[in-house]
Amino acid sequence: MKGKKKVLIAEDNAELCNTLAAYFRERDEVEVLAAVYDGGGALDHLQEADVLITDLVMPNLDGFSLLERAAEMGETKPGIIVISALGLEDVVHKACNLGANYYMVKPLNVESLYKRTLELLGLKNGQRLTGSVSVPVAKPLDEKITNVFLMVGIPAHIKGYHYLRYGVRLVVENSGIINRITKELYPAIAEHFETTPSKVERAIRHAIDVAWSRGKIENINRIFGFNIYTKNDKPTNGEFIALVADKLSMEQSA
Repeated sequence: MKGKKKVLIAEDNAELCNTLAAYFRERDEVEVLAAVYDGGGALDHLQEADVLITDLVMPNLDGFSLLERAAEMGETKPGIIVISALGLEDVVHKACNLGANYYMVKPLNVESLYKRTLELLGLKNGQRLTGSVSVPVAKPLDEKITNVFLMVGIPAHIKGYHYLRYGVRLVVENSGIINRITKELYPAIAEHFETTPSKVERAIRHAIDVAWSRGKIENINRIFGFNIYTKNDKPTNGEFIALVADKLSMEQSA
């Protein structure tokens, strides 16, 4: 086990906690530091963890309190993946503001959770996963786009959210289309959602405006790794789509 990165799992559902621990232990890339059923038990191991996978609703110490303790660790803070049945935007934003790198809503795709863990550890996301556990295959690109939008503050109930997500996916698949945003990208999105290009453009603009009005600029700069925007410096539709698509494309090729 020496030299392996350590994963700490905190989940009050004993069956799920044990299932996750068993899945991770069957793999060669990581070591399960501990699998505990409450936040207090997780706190005992937090200093040693490279990645923390935690639920939010737990006895003794809840997930938010655990995230706050992790934030106090500064540069030694582990990577954090929150797993929760709570999909409310305010809950997701609070977790992200407290330092969560990923937020995954239950029911979980275990393989996807494992891949996110490898990403946080700097291991290759595309390497072959060993073991015989059968889990449904998720769409990691859509999941990553969703995570970015949640952290930025784009609400999932507005049309611009869905137009943006589809647009980013198109640009990841064909980067050149971003240079033909009005002639090809907007029309492609409009055709998919059975609407007009002008409505697509307005809805995407509105989604970006909403995100900026929520003051999540620190999240945006944290996601992209540098201070690229201020509250009064909003990107154009094309700039925002390109920025997200470039980030995800680089992650896929890493």
